[in-house]
Amino acid sequence: MSMNIELSIADQELLNDKSISSEQIFSQLNYFRNGFPPMNIVRPAIKKDGIIKLSESQKISYELQYDAAIENKEVMKFVPASGAATRMFKVMYEFLRKHRGTEVGQADFTEYPSDHDVMVLFDRIKDFAFYYDLKEMLAEKGGDIDDLLTQRAYVQMLETLLEGDGMEYGSLPKGLLKFHKYGESEMRTPVEEHLVEGAMYGKSTGNVVKIHFTVSPEHMERFQKHLEVVQPIYEERFHTSFEITFSVQKPATDTIAATMDNKPFRMENGKILFRPGGHGALIENLNDLDSDIIFIKNIDNVQPDRLKPDVEFNKKVLAGVLISYQKKVFKYLNLIDEGNVGFELRSEMENFLKEDLYTVFPKSYQDLSDEGKLEYLHTKLNRPIRVSGMVKNEGEPGGGPFWAVNPDGSISLQIVESAQIDMNDPAKVAVVEQATHFNPVDLVCGVRNYKGEKFNLLDFRDSDTGFIAIKSRNGEEVKSQELPGLWNGAMSDWNTIFVEAPAATFSPVKKVNDLLRRAHWTKDQLFLLS
Repeated sequence: MSMNIELSIADQELLNDKSISSEQIFSQLNYFRNGFPPMNIVRPAIKKDGIIKLSESQKISYELQYDAAIENKEVMKFVPASGAATRMFKVMYEFLRKHRGTEVGQADFTEYPSDHDVMVLFDRIKDFAFYYDLKEMLAEKGGDIDDLLTQRAYVQMLETLLEGDGMEYGSLPKGLLKFHKYGESEMRTPVEEHLVEGAMYGKSTGNVVKIHFTVSPEHMERFQKHLEVVQPIYEERFHTSFEITFSVQKPATDTIAATMDNKPFRMENGKILFRPGGHGALIENLNDLDSDIIFIKNIDNVQPDRLKPDVEFNKKVLAGVLISYQKKVFKYLNLIDEGNVGFELRSEMENFLKEDLYTVFPKSYQDLSDEGKLEYLHTKLNRPIRVSGMVKNEGEPGGGPFWAVNPDGSISLQIVESAQIDMNDPAKVAVVEQATHFNPVDLVCGVRNYKGEKFNLLDFRDSDTGFIAIKSRNGEEVKSQELPGLWNGAMSDWNTIFVEAPAATFSPVKKVNDLLRRAHWTKDQLFLLS
C-alpha cells in the first residue's frame, strides 16, 4: 500500500498540521500509480430518458408548491466563490508578454491571436461596468483614457486594469469584479447580483436571506469589506436582512503532488508539495451547513435584472420539484419503518425509483428476500436529493448528464466531466457525441432525511471518481490530483432529478469579453444599442 515511500518526521508534522493521515497520502499516491477508473457511462440523459421537460402548467404548479412551503423552510444559497479572475484575462496577459516595452501606439497589433480580443476589449471599453474605475485610475496616474484609446496605448491601460499598482483585476476573485452596468451610477459585482437573486427566491423564515460563500483565505477580508458597503443597500432596497457566512477550503482536503514517477513531489526546501483538491473539496464545506433547501450556483453565473424573473421562476420550479419528490420519498420511508409494506406497495416503490428517480436495479435485486428488497429500497430512498437544471448544449464547456453504472451494479443519473471518460474508447466517444445537454451548475439540494436529520454528505461520495492533471511548477512537470467534483463524484450516491432549464438562466463569464454578450446587457444598454 505504501509503495515503499517513507515519511520523515517533518513530513508527519506537516500532515498533522493539515489534519491529513498517512493513509490518505498512500491512497492518493496509489491513484497516481494506477489512475482512476473511467466512468462507465451507458448513454446520455436526454429528454424523456433522464431529463424531465416540464409543461408551463407543471412549472407553475411546482412554483406554487415552493411558495407555499417556503414559510416553514430554512433556505440557503451556497456559492463557490474562491476562483481568481486570472483566467478571465489570460489572453490579455499574453498580449502584455508580447508587447510590453513597445512604444505607445507603435506596435503592430495584428500579429498575434490575442491582439483581436484586446482590440475588442478597448473598442467596447465603455460598455464594461469597470470602465469608470479604469478611467479614474488612469487619471490619477496622469493619463486621459480618451487620449490613450486614440493612441492605442493598450499596454499602459492593461497594466492599470490588471496589476497591483492599479485595479488588480488580474488577481482579484471574480466575485469582486464589476460585471453589470446599470446606467452611469450603479455597477454591480457578482456578489451583489447573488444578493439580489437571494432576495427574490431565497427568503427563509423571518424574512432572512442566507448566503454562504466559499472564498480563498487571502481574499476573505476583501469580501467582508465589500459586503460591509453593499449589504445595507440591498437590505433597504428589498426590505430584508442578509445572513452572510464564509468558509475556506479545508487544508485537510489538499492533495499531494507527485513526480512523474509517482513519488511525493518535494519543493526546494524539502517539504512535500500539496495542491488544492479542486471544487470537490467543497463537499466538506457544504456538509457543515444545515438547511432544508440549499441552492448551488457558481459565482460568475449571474444575470442582469432584466433576466432575473426567468432565473427566479426557474429556481422556484426546481425547488418545487425537490419538495414534491421529498414528500413521496419521506412517505415511503416512514411506511417501511412502520413495517406496513405489502407486495403492491413495494411494487409502487420500485416503480417510483425506476420511473421517477431513474434507477436501474442491479440483477442481484431479484435474488433478494422480501426483507432484503425492502432494506435495499430503504437504502436507495434514504439519501440526499438534488434537482439539477440542464441546459441544451450550445457549445459551452462543462460536464453533462449521463446514465452511468454504479459500484453496486445499479445504473443511475450522474453529472460527468469529460476528464472522467475514456475518450480513447470509441464506444464512449459515441455516447458523448449523442449528448444533448450540459451541466450549468444549477442545483437545488435536500440534505435532511425523512426524520429531519442532516445527512453526512461524505457518506455519499465515490472516491474513485477523481482525476489527475499534469501541471508545471518552475518549469518542472508535476502530477496533480483533484478530488471527486462537487456535483460529480462527491454527489455520486445522491438521488438525482434532471430538469431542462432555459438557456437564459446560464451566462457564465470565463473570459472578460463574455461580459459583452447580450446575456449580460442591462435594459439601459439594450436601449442604447437598439
